[in-house]
Amino acid sequence: MSASVLRSLHIGRYVSDPNDLRVLAEFLSAIGFDAVASEDGRSAILSAPLALLSLNTLAKELPAEVRERLQDVNRVLVIEVTNPDAVFEIAKKRKFKLLADTINAKTNDRSFSLELPGEIVLTIHGCPGGAAAAVEGQLNGAGKHFAIVVSRFNAFITERLLQGAYDGLLRCGAHKEDIALIRVPGAFEIPSAARTLAETGKYDAIVCIGCLLRGDTAHYDVIVNEVTRGIGQSAQETGVPHAFGVLTCETLEQAIDRAGLKMGNKGLEAALAAVEMANLKRAISHQPSAVRRNTAKPISRKRKPRS
Repeated sequence: MSASVLRSLHIGRYVSDPNDLRVLAEFLSAIGFDAVASEDGRSAILSAPLALLSLNTLAKELPAEVRERLQDVNRVLVIEVTNPDAVFEIAKKRKFKLLADTINAKTNDRSFSLELPGEIVLTIHGCPGGAAAAVEGQLNGAGKHFAIVVSRFNAFITERLLQGAYDGLLRCGAHKEDIALIRVPGAFEIPSAARTLAETGKYDAIVCIGCLLRGDTAHYDVIVNEVTRGIGQSAQETGVPHAFGVLTCETLEQAIDRAGLKMGNKGLEAALAAVEMANLKRAISHQPSAVRRNTAKPISRKRKPRS
């Protein structure tokens, strides 16, 4: 057999609306595609680690709507991913229409189809955790206690983040009476309040909400570094998960985009991270090795009485 002259596989899809192009490019970038060339408003060239040419017959069990659309090859994209559940959540946030969703009972492979802008049908398939078995936290806040520390500074943004975080906790099953809301003057005060809350031992996770916008002085850089360090240090030293929902933006427009517009709501994302980490901590603590380590007697921190 002669040496192959094939160099690459390039599959193009065309849309008529520039806004559809932007939405598609943003979504594909969000799930792992790399931009080969900068977008010019007319095209977006993206690359994936591996390209395959797939030839298939239409499965009879597919919904009629999906079967009809798959027959038009110009409207079809198929992508294999390592974590289809994560892609599904990204698509859900962007409110793409779900056309089909199936799970193979034997292999646990998941395959689902989405309707994307430009009448494109995208099929995602893969096996969750297929690379290796993993311990993960579930998005279940029922029975857990959370605290939200929110900065009043830049309230125009932080109140939107707070609403997203609060809604996220409720949607995960947390009860209103199990969510404590603490307000602080600014982002600089968030680590101190979060540390105090964590040390009470009453909360499974803490959501930190704030907004920092770059100004004309070095004040921004100083505050950003201290807030980040303080929240991280509090989480590490107390063992209570802290979700980072503090925006650090160059402009107000960037902050607005991340407080509920085209970049989603980072408060909601922080809340989901808090719920997952609270469950992950519990799951890890029930691992055999962790149980054995915890059998040691705790170090007493009581001070000796003065003579």
